[in-house]
Amino acid sequence: MLKEKKELENLATYCIDKSIKLNATNCEVKVKNIISETVNLRNKKIENSDRSDVLAINITTYIDKKKSSTQFTYIDKENTNVMIEKCIEATKLLPDDKFNSLPDKKLLAKNIEDLLLFDESTISNEKKLEYLKEVEDAALSNKLIYQTNGSSFNQSKSNFIIANSDGLLSGYKKSEFSSFTDLVAKKNGSGMERDYYYDSKVHLEDIIKPKDLGNKAAKLAVRKLNPKKTKTESIPIIFEKRISKNILGILSAAITGSSFSRNSSFLKKKLNNQIFPKNINIIDDPLIKKSIYSKPFDKEGVKSEKMYLVKNGILENIILDSYYAKVLNKKTNGRASGLSNTFFEPGKYSYEDLFDSGKKLILITDTMGAFGNATTGEFSCGATGLYYEKDVFYPINNFTLGGKIENIFNNIILANDLEFKYSKNCPTALITEGLVVGGY
Repeated sequence: MLKEKKELENLATYCIDKSIKLNATNCEVKVKNIISETVNLRNKKIENSDRSDVLAINITTYIDKKKSSTQFTYIDKENTNVMIEKCIEATKLLPDDKFNSLPDKKLLAKNIEDLLLFDESTISNEKKLEYLKEVEDAALSNKLIYQTNGSSFNQSKSNFIIANSDGLLSGYKKSEFSSFTDLVAKKNGSGMERDYYYDSKVHLEDIIKPKDLGNKAAKLAVRKLNPKKTKTESIPIIFEKRISKNILGILSAAITGSSFSRNSSFLKKKLNNQIFPKNINIIDDPLIKKSIYSKPFDKEGVKSEKMYLVKNGILENIILDSYYAKVLNKKTNGRASGLSNTFFEPGKYSYEDLFDSGKKLILITDTMGAFGNATTGEFSCGATGLYYEKDVFYPINNFTLGGKIENIFNNIILANDLEFKYSKNCPTALITEGLVVGGY
């Protein structure tokens, strides 16, 4: 059973009081209890069942402008005292940094909004096992599915408290239910191919139906069978949604406060400048209800707010916590935990509109390796996909994609099929030019 809010608050307050008694000038404490239960199945046979119950404490102590942190699993008060003392001693040994401080009191979360992040429902291990058997039955009903690499169902619930010596004391509970299956497809006369599908939701009733999970994963694996090689050429590229989200990944890596302060981003001179076409808007919204990526405040306790990263193609904001906001002479925007529900506003074209039957193009269905280099702006990765030419298409593999990240940004056309599945979400995206396929 999850620890109650009051118990976690008492523990956080104790750690702050103890730190101040040991001459810390300021202190921040996070206390989190998380209970996780997972069942794993492979080829209709149970592999294992795991359960964990962890009470973790993270303490950050300040002595004037010196700062250090420690994290540990709670055992008892005696062990906690030892860890606090060690953190204080470590803080004394560090150099001063004028940018070290707790966040501005005015920015801290007070009355937080209920984002519907917790579901009281539970699912027994027996029910998890029934779900997974149905997943694998559905997948293996496809005659081209050779075996499963594993299927899993996880349920986790957590209670979280953050407190600091400036009077912050807040928290919330969160639940997550997730299911996953990984399949191997095989066809006579060709090799084997694999693919996967998963789902993750805050509320149990919203999780994907088991048959749908198995069927979707099977379809993705089967379409890769009997791949061909492709030649080197410059060609329009379409990224599926689970691939196009990486465009936001490389953007977020390039607009951190740390990368801007160190001049280590290819976008370091692009703030308040055009980096996408004028019809492109990118939003980060931590307050979307029932999203597993939502949070009422960041890991410093600064209240969450919706924010445009890119508006009308212009880079309007970067990712700032209190420290790097001070370094850059700006104000934190509550992104100490990074981005949350980040998304492109959908385009005006349908998925089918992106596939012009008069053109050749490649649909990217999987990538390997880094999606790009946020420091240099170079883009390169290994890929698999489907080659489209008029009304004919076939799978291809073992090729590379190369170019510049700015080519992706400048030549992007979005479909209208946005859905919220990941922490970063992008509709199907067509890159009209600027990428080169490296084949034979």
